[in-house]
Amino acid sequence: MKVLVAEGDADSCKALESDIKEWGYEVITANKGQDALELIKKGGIRIAILDWKMPEINGRELCRNIRKEIQERKSENIYVILLLGKDSENDIINGLSAGADDYIVKPINFLELKTLIQNGDRIIKLEDSCIKLASFDPLTKLWNRNKIFQILDEELNRGWRENTHTGVVMIDVDHFKKINDSYGHLAGDAVLAEVASRIQKGLRPYDKAGRYGGDEMCVVLPKCNLNIVKLITERLRLSVCGKNIKTDAGLLNVTISIGGTISDNSSHSSGNIFIKISDEALYLAKEKGRNRIVILESGPQSLKK
Repeated sequence: MKVLVAEGDADSCKALESDIKEWGYEVITANKGQDALELIKKGGIRIAILDWKMPEINGRELCRNIRKEIQERKSENIYVILLLGKDSENDIINGLSAGADDYIVKPINFLELKTLIQNGDRIIKLEDSCIKLASFDPLTKLWNRNKIFQILDEELNRGWRENTHTGVVMIDVDHFKKINDSYGHLAGDAVLAEVASRIQKGLRPYDKAGRYGGDEMCVVLPKCNLNIVKLITERLRLSVCGKNIKTDAGLLNVTISIGGTISDNSSHSSGNIFIKISDEALYLAKEKGRNRIVILESGPQSLKK
């Protein structure tokens, strides 16, 4: 877990960094409030230890900025511990009302600080676990519809900032209604779960897959060009149709159809636009006979196959 130490005094900052590293945490440091805020904006920090008095932005204002940043970006929560210069009831109330989770008064008792950090670690992990459970589809173990939409928007925004393309792919199980009608819904559930598992295994570590609805799935591919989207989707198609799926009704031959596109960086289009284009590509794949891939290149005025 990554810990930020934002302390105005350089020597105190180094001492804190050394001890916290010994406790098994990754530590980054800042001596100015503005530098600390920039580090927080980059993401990855889960615990922040903020000095009450710092140049440029003090601990109280930095705390307010952290809460605003998390709310606006819907990013992961950060557990904030304030370092107070004195045991002032006024400072404690002001700090906690600004959004701090806890505080410690200087001179720092390092055993007390260690306990506060461990508490923050436990709370953050518990929150992450709850959020993860609420964000996953229980059958397929993929992200649910709301979460994959959020991930798509986040990756599109990152792509626009870094001038990279994001692949958006829609996947549909061929003749899924026929599977349910012929073999029952339990067999259909087994097929969906196995297809999702094979798709997940065929993705890169930073790709994300979600259940869009029914038997339809959405995959977000960061930092992709058209060729990479084609390579990945073909790998997914072959992983599903290459081996029969085991169900209580017996082994079933299952195929998928795939439609996809990549983001167009000429405008800040919403994720819904690229979902729509991928849906059109998926429709074309089914129209052409299923068990195939159609990738459409998005453009500012039209679509090019």
